[in-house]
Amino acid sequence: MIKILIIEDDAELALILTNFLTKHDMEVIGAEDPYIGLSLLTQHTFDLIILDLTLPGMDGLEVIPKIREISNIPIIISSARDDITDKVIGLERGADDYMPKPYDPRELVTRIKTILRRTHTTEEQTTPKEALFDLDTKAHSIKFKGDFLTLTAAEYDILSMLIRNKNGSVSREQLLYDSEHIDDDSSIKNIDVIISRVRQKIAKIDPDHVYIKPIRGVGYLLTDRV
Repeated sequence: MIKILIIEDDAELALILTNFLTKHDMEVIGAEDPYIGLSLLTQHTFDLIILDLTLPGMDGLEVIPKIREISNIPIIISSARDDITDKVIGLERGADDYMPKPYDPRELVTRIKTILRRTHTTEEQTTPKEALFDLDTKAHSIKFKGDFLTLTAAEYDILSMLIRNKNGSVSREQLLYDSEHIDDDSSIKNIDVIISRVRQKIAKIDPDHVYIKPIRGVGYLLTDRV
C-alpha cells in the first residue's frame, strides 16, 4: 500500500484529500505543522509527501531542503500560491511536481502514481546487482563488500537498524531504545561512540567513502550511493 505524508494546515482540505486517497488504497498521515511533519518523516517510512507552501512557523519552500537533508522521498507541492517564482524555487530545491490549488483530487492520484512509477523504475535500474551491505539476521552477521565485519552485539544492533532503513534517517533515540544490547539508561552520546567504531571497521575495507552519514539534529543515515 502506498503511504503518503500530507503537510497541510488547512484541516478541511487535508481531510478531503485523506478520504479520497484512502479510497484509492493509499494510507495517509497528516501534519498541520511542518516541524511535526519533519518529525514524522524520521519515525515512519513514506512513499511520497504532499506539501503545502503556506504553513505556520516555516514556509514550505524552506521545508523542502530540510526534507532533502534526510530523504530522497518524492515531493508534490500543493499550493494556492500561483507565483511562478514559487514553482521554480520549489522544483529547484528538490520538489518533483507542483499542483496549484484548487485541483481535482483525481489528478492528484494520477500524479502520485506517475511519480512513484518513475522513481521506482529509476531505483530498479540503478540498484547494484550485489548490495554493499549483506545482513543475515539468522546468523547475526553483516558482510560489507563480501567481507564479514567483526562487530560487537551493540555494533551489530546499530548497523543492522541502519541497513534496514537504508537511505533513510534513523534517530539516535531510536537506535538507543530499539537496540537489544544497549542499556536504556545509556547516554545518547554512546550511540555516537558506537557509530564511530562501526565506521572505522567499514573504513578498513573501503577507506575512500563514508557510508554512515550524520543527519544534523536527528541521527544517522546509511547510504550505498557513493
